[in-house]
Amino acid sequence: MKPLLLTFFTVTLMDTSLKAEIRKMNADIQKTILNWHGEKVLGNHTGTILLKEGWLHFDNNRITSGEFLIDMTSIRDDDSSERLEGHLKSDDFFGVEKHPLSRLVITESEAFDKGSAMVKGNLTIKGITNSLEFRATMQETNEGISFFALITVDRSKYNVRYGSGSFFNNLGDKAIYDEFRVKVSLHLN
Repeated sequence: MKPLLLTFFTVTLMDTSLKAEIRKMNADIQKTILNWHGEKVLGNHTGTILLKEGWLHFDNNRITSGEFLIDMTSIRDDDSSERLEGHLKSDDFFGVEKHPLSRLVITESEAFDKGSAMVKGNLTIKGITNSLEFRATMQETNEGISFFALITVDRSKYNVRYGSGSFFNNLGDKAIYDEFRVKVSLHLN
């Protein structure tokens, strides 16, 4: 009876210690910063977009799952161009009236053993979902964990066609490149 009882307690303690390592961490939307950068033949535009909410499950130095909602209505241009902001929110680009949120679902990551790892997930923009992969770095502080990444998105995969050479010919210097980048400074606690 004693060996059976000892085995039960050992298994229970091991199970408890494994569960204790899994952490659900919520995004601090006040500290999180999302900067976007898009380029065209004759220049570029930069701006910000807000994270509405998000969380990660972190276990044994890996992201095991996560989900983030991006508020597409919050798209801002660094030059405060109301015309550009309106155009980006229109159906020519992100159609925010019909699609006010985009979603990034994290499916897995490598271990962050040396402070960085590849992260895999699925990004949904305008109701269209595609997989993506990006490198992220991690920094742990007393206040929580921060992740930093530069995510490249091919807008043509999300039916964002305006000015795209993938859909239109003879655009010349009016062409807008399909890829845009989002620099992420994600803070969780």
